Amino acid sequence: MFAEPGTYDQIITMFSPDGRLLQVEYAIEAVNRGATVLGVSCLEGIVLGAEEDIRTNLQGLNFSRKIYEVDEHLGAAVVGLAADARILIDQARIDAQINRLMYDESIDVEVVTKHIGDTKQLYTQHAGVRPFGVSIIFGGVDKTGNRLFATDPSGSYRAYRAVALGHGREVAEPILNEEYHEGLKLNEAIKLSVKCLVKAIETQGKKSAIRIAVILSETKRFRILTAEEVEPYIRQGTRIGQRKERRK
Repeated sequence: MFAEPGTYDQIITMFSPDGRLLQVEYAIEAVNRGATVLGVSCLEGIVLGAEEDIRTNLQGLNFSRKIYEVDEHLGAAVVGLAADARILIDQARIDAQINRLMYDESIDVEVVTKHIGDTKQLYTQHAGVRPFGVSIIFGGVDKTGNRLFATDPSGSYRAYRAVALGHGREVAEPILNEEYHEGLKLNEAIKLSVKCLVKAIETQGKKSAIRIAVILSETKRFRILTAEEVEPYIRQGTRIGQRKERRK
C-alpha cells in the first residue's frame, strides 16, 4: 500500500503516510540552523538585520552575504543556504526591473514576495529537484506603506510587524514580543534589532558580525549601514545585557 520505509524523504513529490513532505521539512531545518536574521517595521521605515559568521580576520568587513538590495525601495535578509538565496535574490531583482519597465513604477513588496514564494513552491512538486533551503525576509516601502514579509522553503509567506528567523529565533522572538510596539522610531527599531542579534550571538559563543540595513519611508531608499554606524548600537546592547546579568 505504501512505499518502502525511507522512500518518503528521497522523493520530493511523495507524501509520507502522516501527510508530510519530508524534504521540505529538511529544508526548513536547514533554515532553522542558519545564522539569525530579522526584520522590524517602524514608523519611519523598515530595519533588516543579520548575523554573519566571521571565518577569518582577512574577511571584508563591509561585504554582506545575508542582506541584499533588491530594488532601491526594497531589501531582503536571507537565512539558510547562501547559494540558493543568491539565485532567488537575482530572480527578485529581475521581477522588480520588469515591473519598472512595464508599469513605470516600483514593484509592491508583497508582489515580489509572492513571485519568490511561487518559485519555491514549484520546487516542492517536481521530481528530480529539491526545495530551496532558504527563507527570505523581504522589507520595503511601497505605495501601501512599510511592508515586511517572510517566506519559507515550502513557498508560503506571511506579513509581519517584526520577525526573526534562524538559530537565534528562540532568543530574539521573546525580546521582540516584549519590546516591540507600533510607535517605534527608526533609531529605536535599530537598537531593538541589534539587541536581538547581540543576544543571539552571545548564546552561540562564536565570533560574528552584525549587519543592519534600513529603508526610510521618507526617501524610499535602501541602505546598508557601515560597521562604524552599527558599532555604537552593539556597545549599547552589550552594556544592557551585562547590567541585566549583574542584577541576576
